Amino acid sequence: MAEVVDDYENERRIVEKVHESRGRIERELAKVIVGQKEATHQLLTSLFAGGHCLITGAPGLAKTLLVRTIAQVFHLDFRRIQFTPDLMPADITGTEILEETGDGRRRMQFVKGPIFANVILADEINRTPPKTQAALLEAMQEHQVTAAGTRYPLEEPFFVLATQNPIEMEGTYPLPEAQLDRFLFNVVVDYLAENDEVAVVQQTTSRQTEKVEPLFSGRDVLEFHEVVRKVPIAEDLVRYAVRLAAASRPGPDAPSFVTDWVSWGAGLRAAQSLVLGAKARALLAGRFHASVEDVRALAHPTMRHRVLLGYRAEADGVTVDSVIDRLLEHVKEPIT
Repeated sequence: MAEVVDDYENERRIVEKVHESRGRIERELAKVIVGQKEATHQLLTSLFAGGHCLITGAPGLAKTLLVRTIAQVFHLDFRRIQFTPDLMPADITGTEILEETGDGRRRMQFVKGPIFANVILADEINRTPPKTQAALLEAMQEHQVTAAGTRYPLEEPFFVLATQNPIEMEGTYPLPEAQLDRFLFNVVVDYLAENDEVAVVQQTTSRQTEKVEPLFSGRDVLEFHEVVRKVPIAEDLVRYAVRLAAASRPGPDAPSFVTDWVSWGAGLRAAQSLVLGAKARALLAGRFHASVEDVRALAHPTMRHRVLLGYRAEADGVTVDSVIDRLLEHVKEPIT
């Protein structure tokens, strides 16, 4: 009985620590990041949930700076991989080389690639062909790399935060559906309001620089992951997340607008991501239970990369976010 009480008190302490630190995290990020509060909050939610994140936006919107700053706040080992058309899979995961030992013999030695870090920034991931994009799949799913039949575990915690340019831009390769599904969220970084843009220009054209202070450690982040999974969530709320994902799939029982506009809907991982994200969002708010509002607030970042629109939607000028809006109206909320 005493052990149960101790576990409960420890979890409560971590919840309070997260809630109290949220303001400090935002203040540290605000030293170098102007605006983008919603995008920042979604990225933090993804980090606390232990999921990978896709960040979409035009060039020059501080996507790379945002990821680097978050890694500094959590005191995590950070590596940036610039994805280019000529990047090879071994440039990411590592490769075996032949080396000579002290006794004159030769042996194969695995040289680790840049993916062996806590936070990987896959910068402009859709600038490289699908073969190289796929090099991240095993690492994202299994947290390991396999080379010449040998498995090499990655450092924990491990996150892939990938930035991509809008697919309409020249020289991009759309990510395959299997890889898109590995990302917990797709966070959209948009242009700032005028006052925020003025602040960015003033800040980046002066010699004054703010130093970001680390607030946590990798061990703290792993503790957060454990507590997030213990956050209670009602079965009706889980069923609501499942129904939201299921309603996005074309079929005989699908809403008419889904049949007209959607070519491929969200799978089971969408519901899992909604529930896990809702738990992390609740934890960041200092609550030890997830709510309907948590699920609804994360519907867009969770589903926008998992719902693929057809030609008719493009002809009608329909966006994936507008389809998700319709899904939220269509699927009945649980009564709480």
